[in-house]
Amino acid sequence: MSSSIQSERTEALTIDAVAHCTEFAGAKARQAGFPAARVDEIELVVEEVVANICHYSYGDRLGNVELTCRLIAGPILEFDFTDGGRPFDMLTMPEPNLAVDIDQRGLGGVGVPMMCALVDQASYKRDGERNVLRLVFHSACRLGGASQSA
Repeated sequence: MSSSIQSERTEALTIDAVAHCTEFAGAKARQAGFPAARVDEIELVVEEVVANICHYSYGDRLGNVELTCRLIAGPILEFDFTDGGRPFDMLTMPEPNLAVDIDQRGLGGVGVPMMCALVDQASYKRDGERNVLRLVFHSACRLGGASQSA
């Protein structure tokens, strides 16, 4: 049975949220002893998630992004991204058609599939007026580099 060892939270205005949340998540992954390559993967995912929250959940207005990190025995990190913007479940965004030339399909659309490839579990729920995205990371690297240390 897994037990929660540590839980910490940070919050930032959307204007500062990408850098702030990425630094927070990277620090928590390093403290948990995750390999450097896995820390890089986690930071990449956090950057993508927070940028999507800022753009789609809040649009042109300022808002808050709250990031909670729990270290669970394993080690496993569980991150909850919470915002008070309009309902937005990025896990349901359509996959891009990569067979179409980039000039015809435009930019964007590849970040969420990349994010999903780097996480071990992902879930979304609407809790009252808040979006909550939960991402779970095990310490093993998803793209290789598992022998690198923190």
